[in-house]
Amino acid sequence: MSLGGWEWVILIGVAVLLFGGARIASLGKGAGQAIREFKEEVNQPTGAATAPESAPAVEAPAPATEAPPAAEAPPAPATEAPPAE
Repeated sequence: MSLGGWEWVILIGVAVLLFGGARIASLGKGAGQAIREFKEEVNQPTGAATAPESAPAVEAPAPATEAPPAAEAPPAPATEAPPAE
């Protein structure tokens, strides 16, 4: 069971109505970039993707500083009691 010409036209029309032309164009552009990047990674030699050319120097983490105290929550608004009968 495959889709014929009219079925594709209807599906594309519904997609344009739901998402809009700009959104579909950006989705296509993103998919094309992803495929291009995937092909580039596949064509690289095995060790090139895992070993960087020059490893950046690792710096020691900054000493931990004490966090400021959390602000107190504002008091709850006072509610009036119903008058006693």
